[in-house]
Amino acid sequence: MDSKVVIEYEWQYLLSFLPSEEVLDRTAKESGALVRKRGVSSASVLLRLAMVYGFCGLSLRQTAAWAKVANVADISDVALLKRLRKADSWLGRLLAIKLAERAPPPQKKGSFRVCIVDATTINWPGSKGTDWRVHLGFNLDALAIEHVELTDASGGETFKRFTLGNGEIAIGDRGYAHRAGLRSLVDSGADFLVRLNWQNLPLQTTSGKKFDLLNFLRDLPDAKAKGATVRVAPTKEIPTMEARLVAVRKSEAAAEISRVKVLRDRSRKCRGLDPRTLESAGYVFVLTSISESVLSDTEVLELYRFRWQVELAFKRLKSLLHLNELPAKDPPLARSFIYAKLLAALLLEDFTDRFLAFSPWGYRLA
Repeated sequence: MDSKVVIEYEWQYLLSFLPSEEVLDRTAKESGALVRKRGVSSASVLLRLAMVYGFCGLSLRQTAAWAKVANVADISDVALLKRLRKADSWLGRLLAIKLAERAPPPQKKGSFRVCIVDATTINWPGSKGTDWRVHLGFNLDALAIEHVELTDASGGETFKRFTLGNGEIAIGDRGYAHRAGLRSLVDSGADFLVRLNWQNLPLQTTSGKKFDLLNFLRDLPDAKAKGATVRVAPTKEIPTMEARLVAVRKSEAAAEISRVKVLRDRSRKCRGLDPRTLESAGYVFVLTSISESVLSDTEVLELYRFRWQVELAFKRLKSLLHLNELPAKDPPLARSFIYAKLLAALLLEDFTDRFLAFSPWGYRLA
């Protein structure tokens, strides 16, 4: 799909997936994005300019030139820069409105909904560190993005960013294996399923003694999942949590691939290697609050494998929408650029779903 063609020829159709023109104008004024309409006749025009800059990847000068040729707006690149710098909070608000439309219906008794969470970094050209981080919540049932949050480099990965409740399961990788985030899910009535490192989350036996994870792993049978009831060790602020540790031994070929990856990573970062890290690379082990009466040990590991769906979502955002190509170093302009990309991703999902919902003969498929 050519992004420029969609913006130029399908713009009115894309607007149908957003609030009315009246709501766009009101929210733009309230957010300070469009206080005066000099050179930009409406909020929808400003949104279109933001999409061309962020979604289509044109420079400010190219966007201003396109707007004049397309008879959309008569604005200079400098004026456009000022407009977009003030539009970041408004674009974020539109993104929130769009995500609110995707709020899942109440769960039926006895069923559960799965939200896979992850984060990715976005950096300026030539940057040597992390500049921005996009936190994503992915609805496994709908195969659609349902939560987006943008932070700077200080915004770490945590389950606390996501609002979940009864009948919902959050799945995360090792970066989410922290007591505060896990506790936030438990307190809200949701369940967690998270992968572990051998040392990042202190575990105890049901009697309160230290749980020897590596000894547990060494006793695993070949190619068969095994679980154990454990506790997450408490802190002064966070009480203990009951959980299940579920693990399986990797095949020798898979274990060797993991060990090579660990060695390469430590070599690249010039860091020492703990032998226990190398040993634990031969296993897959996760921690969950899901009862064994709901999912067996094998089913827990099978469910965790779906975590790659959020990785695929990020891959699509980066390969198709070029989310990782950030041209702006100015923070407000960078936020507008990223929000425009993410809003475009949601609009394109709706655009594609609506397109695929109709047969070539014009009848909606069952």
